[in-house]
Amino acid sequence: MVFQRIKDLREDNDKTQQQIADYLNMHRTVYRRYESGDREIPVWAVIKLAKFYKTTTDYILGLTDQR
Repeated sequence: MVFQRIKDLREDNDKTQQQIADYLNMHRTVYRRYESGDREIPVWAVIKLAKFYKTTTDYILGLTDQR
C-alpha cells in the first residue's frame, strides 16, 4: 500500500521520480523500487516524504485515508 501512496502523491504533485530521488538524496532506481514495492522504504524516507507532501506518515503508511 505504501508504494501506491507514494506514487500517487508524486503524480498528484507533478513530480518525477528523479526529483523525489534527488530530494531524498538517492539514485532514481532506488526510489523506483520503493514505488514498485520491490524494496521496503525506510522510516527516515517516509518521514521526509510526509513533510515534503505536507501529509502524515499514517497516510503514507495506509493507516488512514485522511491526508
